[in-house]
Amino acid sequence: MKKNLIIKKIKTKKILTKSTLPVGGYSANPYVGCTHGCKYCYASFMKRFTFHKEEWGSFLDVKDWGEIKDTKKYANQRIVIGSVTDGYLPEEELFKNTRKLLEQLVDSDADIIICTKSDLVLRDLDILKRMKKVSVSWSINTLDEEFKNDMDSAVSIKRRIEAMKKVYQEGIRTICFVSPVFPGITDIEAIFNEVKDYCDLFWLENLNLRGGFKTTILNYIKEKYPTLYPLYQTIYNKNDRTYFENLEIKAKEMAKKYDCKIVDNELPYNRAIKGHPIIVDYFYHEEIKGTNNSGKRNKK
Repeated sequence: MKKNLIIKKIKTKKILTKSTLPVGGYSANPYVGCTHGCKYCYASFMKRFTFHKEEWGSFLDVKDWGEIKDTKKYANQRIVIGSVTDGYLPEEELFKNTRKLLEQLVDSDADIIICTKSDLVLRDLDILKRMKKVSVSWSINTLDEEFKNDMDSAVSIKRRIEAMKKVYQEGIRTICFVSPVFPGITDIEAIFNEVKDYCDLFWLENLNLRGGFKTTILNYIKEKYPTLYPLYQTIYNKNDRTYFENLEIKAKEMAKKYDCKIVDNELPYNRAIKGHPIIVDYFYHEEIKGTNNSGKRNKK
């Protein structure tokens, strides 16, 4: 647990809320704030709704909610756990909020996706194996541990991949979420080759710098990767999509090379053939249409 972390417990009426995410009908976040403190985190915008003035990553509200009534109403609905905070923060080991949530949903027959950067999820394999439809997604956007450490305080990439392997071997659907893709830094094919035997889905999402952290990231690139700085200016100050359009072409070429299916829309619950994960193009996910999660991109 982080030193000087500001922790408080809060009451909340409900833990499940309707979601506008392209992959989920409902969201569940057992905590407010995220102690991983990712420099690029889009969820830091939540501070303006929760009235936190502390630095992102330095506070954590532990939610307290009651019984989820009539869990069967979520049958066949998608529930994303960890849309704006990781459910398996180090503090979860103490508070066990995510485990409590899984216990409440175990017989719901919902299609559950857990989003994490942690291997603490292995603790809850006993519950996950009882669920009919559950997927665990790990965010992995680099194999460079030094770059990872610059960006977040979550567990190592090696530990994430080892956890993915163990969960996959238990027969649970796994996802490698390559997010966010840092232009010139994230090597999507290298990551693919590292995880292809342990994941069913290989999701791709671009680095979005519309939030208040844009200056932080651009200054970091200027200092640590000065040769890439002109590229970042082109993408994020001139709104040039060429880099990501070419990366989409590369993803299609990878799909052909490795005999994988590639899609840019919503997927039913399924497993891929080992070594041939389904590549999912969620580049520019902010352009996905509507709250019905059609998965279709808005036409420009």
